[in-house]
Amino acid sequence: MKKLSLVLLTALLGACQSTQPSANASLDGEVFYLQRIALPPNATLSVSLQDVSLADAPAVVLDEQKGPVKGQVPLPFHLSYDPAQVKPGHRYSVSARIEVDGNLMFISTENHAVKLDGKDPQPLKIRVDAAR
Repeated sequence: MKKLSLVLLTALLGACQSTQPSANASLDGEVFYLQRIALPPNATLSVSLQDVSLADAPAVVLDEQKGPVKGQVPLPFHLSYDPAQVKPGHRYSVSARIEVDGNLMFISTENHAVKLDGKDPQPLKIRVDAAR
């Protein structure tokens, strides 16, 4: 009887796992710039995935990667998001910036729209331009 209970409990737990929502989805890419200069060792990269649907409200950040730059361009990034947060009819965008000692050095100036439907081309290529 104990074996039968154990088998049924195992089957029940397995069924529960298979009905769990899918794991986080992700976007991979790289940030680059056209200037032929090296980044200082204290540069930091920030890349964010945002819901930019509302024109009169701040963008909602779904995920952000921020940290010290390791190496030189192109700089890889990885963003994860929950597909359940993706709302039909909303617009999503990826932006990037490079700072040195808290001062902006490079920033993305073009809209890098993503659909978050699993069909976005990867790796994403995000160009940043020098801040003036």
